[in-house]
Amino acid sequence: MKSIVAKALFNSHSYAEYRKLVTDLLSEGKSTGDEQSESLTHYTSLNEARMNRLEKTIKISEETITKLQNLDNHYIWLVISEGWCGDAAQILPILHKMANESNKKVDLRIVLRDENDELMRHYLTNGGRAIPKVIVICKEAGIVRADWGPRPKGATELMANYKKEFGVIDEKIKTDLQLWYLADKGISVQEELMQIMENIKYDRF
Repeated sequence: MKSIVAKALFNSHSYAEYRKLVTDLLSEGKSTGDEQSESLTHYTSLNEARMNRLEKTIKISEETITKLQNLDNHYIWLVISEGWCGDAAQILPILHKMANESNKKVDLRIVLRDENDELMRHYLTNGGRAIPKVIVICKEAGIVRADWGPRPKGATELMANYKKEFGVIDEKIKTDLQLWYLADKGISVQEELMQIMENIKYDRF
């Protein structure tokens, strides 16, 4: 497992590099990933607009900033993502701002799911390749300490309840999910991820 993570880190992107990669592909009418289609390119274009907006509007709470800066160790947040993923577009700008507020306690790195299948197979959600997945790696020890994703609990429950009632994941629930993220303002991502980080803080290696 350690070699799989090391390989992924070697091929990972910074947040700025990831944004540029997605933008450059869009200019060619493409998306990231093995599959190419008009719908995936359309979703990628929507995500570009979402991420541009979130980078300007998302606020990291003072409580989260304090907790990040008081972390005992240095960490890498290795995120499995793709440009067409709506959840990733909502979550990555939050992670980026959290990492920037951490006084270099957290280094955010991003890899593409379809280029890292071996890594993805270790972080399936109910047997599926759902993204984004945040893999928390202790820099000093060089080992994975935790993982999180692909969605906050509230968003996961929203999707599960809709599928249970209607039996499908359609455009309506996708719109409802984006509205959930808009109302949540990034709070759930911050709280859930910091709970994980605090649990690591008091856990012996």
